[in-house]
Amino acid sequence: MDISNLKKELEFQKIGRELHAFIGELYPLCRSITGNGLRRTLKVIQGHIPITLHEVPTGTQVFDWTVPKEWNIRDAYVKNDQGRRVIDFNASNLHVLNYSIPVQETITLEALKTHLYSLPEHPDWIPYRTSYYKENWGFCLSHNELLKLDEGEYEVCIDSSLQNGSMTLGELYLPGEMEDEVLLSCHTCHPSLCNDNLSGVAIAVFLAKYIHSVARRYSWRFLFIPGTIGSIAWLALNEERTEKIKHGLILACLGDSGEMTYKRSRRGNAEIDRIVEYVLRTSGNPYEIEDFSPYGYDERQFCSPGFNLPVGCLSRTPHGRFPEYHTSADNLEFIKASKLEDSFSKILSILSALESNRTYKNLNAKCEPQLGKRGLYRTTGGRVASPEDEMALLWILNFSDGQHSILDIAERSCLDFNLLKKSADILIEHGLLAEE
Repeated sequence: MDISNLKKELEFQKIGRELHAFIGELYPLCRSITGNGLRRTLKVIQGHIPITLHEVPTGTQVFDWTVPKEWNIRDAYVKNDQGRRVIDFNASNLHVLNYSIPVQETITLEALKTHLYSLPEHPDWIPYRTSYYKENWGFCLSHNELLKLDEGEYEVCIDSSLQNGSMTLGELYLPGEMEDEVLLSCHTCHPSLCNDNLSGVAIAVFLAKYIHSVARRYSWRFLFIPGTIGSIAWLALNEERTEKIKHGLILACLGDSGEMTYKRSRRGNAEIDRIVEYVLRTSGNPYEIEDFSPYGYDERQFCSPGFNLPVGCLSRTPHGRFPEYHTSADNLEFIKASKLEDSFSKILSILSALESNRTYKNLNAKCEPQLGKRGLYRTTGGRVASPEDEMALLWILNFSDGQHSILDIAERSCLDFNLLKKSADILIEHGLLAEE
């Protein structure tokens, strides 16, 4: 069985539930762009697929960036003058400004407030904030809890470390018949955020699990890396490999109830751009297509002008466009198993089309071959069952001139991609077609 037939074999409703459960397993871990929380996350992934871990040492120069010090955290809290924890890292790992330096002191409420972050517009939610590249410390809390803080002194403790270490990258390479690659990448650096982060991670893991089990035309590369610095580091350390990347997708925000949204690669008309748009257009569901812009997820690194790789970004509601983004409300209740299943199914259709999109040569190109005598017309009681099937044969024969792929023919004929692929297979069996 190959990837193009894999979709027929899977129970997608079950996959939706399994994806949600896997996200639940990763949800409590305090991830960052470095550190043991990131490593624990990648170790959980290793329990499902055989990813390789690469450690990139602190101080490594990766183009214009430098791999930062490694951050780890054990505990953090703010105690009032009765000794009660009014902010507690153990209650939510979002409570601490990610990458906070260690702190142990007693300060006034006025001084403490300069290190507190809340969301007045969503007073029950805890915001997610970071300070990766500037040493700082702080706490995040709901605005309602902030308003409850009384005047007085508070004991502040952040039991963290920021020291030389490394940044961990996870990678899985699945060789295929060709060296040409399909790249799928997701970011693994956010703590307890389900849609923005873990939905893409979970879907990438399950895609890798199933693709690992079937025959492949392309080679496939899956990256589980910290956002921005992770993709920059991978590109800097693997520059010579990038010429083999022929198609790519960044996976993020795939579990919410919004419709599918695709951001094109910088090229704008790469094969991946066209296939994603074709699959979404023919799915029967609403969708959005956006042109590339140099802001967003790691597509902006893969599509930087020095690489200009054909890598787009696939989401449901894009980052920053749902109120729950980067808050404690991006939780296990916010994402839905049915939406994870729908995202997984559509992505598998995209990847199947990539694998199946081939160019053929008509071996009987001077006028139409006589299909009736080969049992390929209904009038002869043959295999083809409808006028649409017959038209698919004729479209494939006429445009298989070594210049048009199945996708080209599907777009021009408005016939189903899979029907055209099936027709090409039939014509190959009868000696009328050959792969170019």
